[in-house]
Amino acid sequence: MRERSQIADVVGDYVQLRNAGGGNLKGLCPFHDEKSPSFNVTPARGMYFCFGCSEGGDVITFIQKIDALTFAEAVERLAQRAGIQLRYEQGGYVPGRQQGERSRLIEAHRAAAEFFAAQLSSPEAAAGRRFLSGRGFERVDAEHFGVGYAPNEWEALTRHLMSRGFTAQELIRGGLAAEGRRGPRDRFRGRLIWPIRDITGDVIGFGARKLLDADDGPKYLNTPESPIYHKSSVLYGIDLAKREISKRSQAVIVEGYTDVMALHLAGVPTAVATCGTAFGEDHIKVLRRILFDQGQGEVIFTFDGDSAGQKAALRAFQDEQKFVTQTYVAVQPDGLDPCDLRVKQGDAAVRDLIASREPLFAFAIRSVIARFDLNTNEGKLSALDAAAPVVASIKDRALRGMYAVDLDRWLGIMNERFVVERIQEIAARPAETRPAPRTARPAAAAGNAADPLARLEAEALKLAVQRPALLGPEFDALGADAFTQPEHIALYELIAATGGTATGGSGGREWVERLLGGATDELRPLVTRFAVEPVRADVNAEERYGAGVLTKLQEITVGRALDRLKSRMQRLNPVEEQQEYNRMFAELVALEQQRRVLRERAAGA
Repeated sequence: MRERSQIADVVGDYVQLRNAGGGNLKGLCPFHDEKSPSFNVTPARGMYFCFGCSEGGDVITFIQKIDALTFAEAVERLAQRAGIQLRYEQGGYVPGRQQGERSRLIEAHRAAAEFFAAQLSSPEAAAGRRFLSGRGFERVDAEHFGVGYAPNEWEALTRHLMSRGFTAQELIRGGLAAEGRRGPRDRFRGRLIWPIRDITGDVIGFGARKLLDADDGPKYLNTPESPIYHKSSVLYGIDLAKREISKRSQAVIVEGYTDVMALHLAGVPTAVATCGTAFGEDHIKVLRRILFDQGQGEVIFTFDGDSAGQKAALRAFQDEQKFVTQTYVAVQPDGLDPCDLRVKQGDAAVRDLIASREPLFAFAIRSVIARFDLNTNEGKLSALDAAAPVVASIKDRALRGMYAVDLDRWLGIMNERFVVERIQEIAARPAETRPAPRTARPAAAAGNAADPLARLEAEALKLAVQRPALLGPEFDALGADAFTQPEHIALYELIAATGGTATGGSGGREWVERLLGGATDELRPLVTRFAVEPVRADVNAEERYGAGVLTKLQEITVGRALDRLKSRMQRLNPVEEQQEYNRMFAELVALEQQRRVLRERAAGA
């Protein structure tokens, strides 16, 4: 088996190897994090060794270690790869009975992928074909990516696989079926199906898109965690993209299966996507090995242009420095994702989107300061205080200094020394004592409990989660600017995206489940907390209490608008800019009147 499995080819499926001279190959070690390659492969001897962590062995040892397999399972996998049929002692070769669990689950998933692909041409799958066609994909494209259809039946796949010799326990263990009252039932029904493959090309799971209005499940349903499927390290499309990623020293991270398809078809074959989870540390490890990550390549994150997409990009900022390679963000200003962009504007527009990438550091800093009014000195200082921790967190000292100069220019302070000293002051502190960047505060913290304004915001949001009918349209009209805490802003935007409190009725489980269904992993704990934390009002006075909280928040929001307006008016010349001054004065009078009404209402609440 060792002789038939060339170690350079096998290891090369997982690690980008380069010539190291003397007949040796070198790459970044897959068994520990490292900045420069110390993992060596010697094809002539069929061995590997890492001089950084001392892991070493032959091709069987490598497969055992990288895929967490037993010796027998590793041999079976290599035999399958080499096209060798194994024979077992004590009874001879019995297909499907004496193989290791991983091999059996891989075979079941391969058979399932073939079944789903065949079903896409059935009359029942017409809705799936229309979905693909509406997004610019032809039949040949579906075949290239292995897209299929799951019949809208309880046991279609289960019957098919069990007739092929797979057991009910194997199907449940692999996530292909779920336990039902009368035995196993199909996990995916009436959905468009994408096979998810590992880096070697084996199908290990599926992503399924809802097609039927009667389907009350989530829009996308993925394979659950299983012995072969671990979503934290899975990247959809990695099997198709890995060679181009290595060749071009570029990886493009998108948000969905159709986006991966669109980019590949538009001439960007380095695109991959996460599967039902945020981009994280294990994904980074996979890409670093393929990129041969030593600083020459680039990783490009593409996100929707809306606020949710920007938040996703800012979360990526936290992991950015785990790459040596440069990282970028490509955001389409009109909010189109790559798939929609290709449909509406063509392949060239998709390539232009990737070409227009912006460094992730710059995007993160600009996104922070965009929340502030830079027309006032107060706004500039607040933006500086919010952005300084982001700049201070840049580990490369030279790069940190350059972005400090950029920050001064973007803020319009025009005092580089002042800005640089402020950032240096924060960077010099121990990491645990630095102020957290406002974009990276844990969502479950629910703001500063000692801050009266943060407490007021929290109470308003708590009512919106628990008693939406008490707040109604007035809460929905507040706008995200009424909130100051990043996690509160994110929750308000989630409520708005879910339909607003006007659609929440009296609250209860259904409303909370709708919010949780749309929440990010970071925001979900805050929704849960606000759903269970007691409201401060007596149960008999909740309506009056809700009106009081809402009125106070409205008053504070109007007060901020007044402060900004007065500051802008002070910079105007009433004689030379009379028309603009008069317009602002009329706006000032209207805001003062609005605040007076709110104060009177609050006094009577």
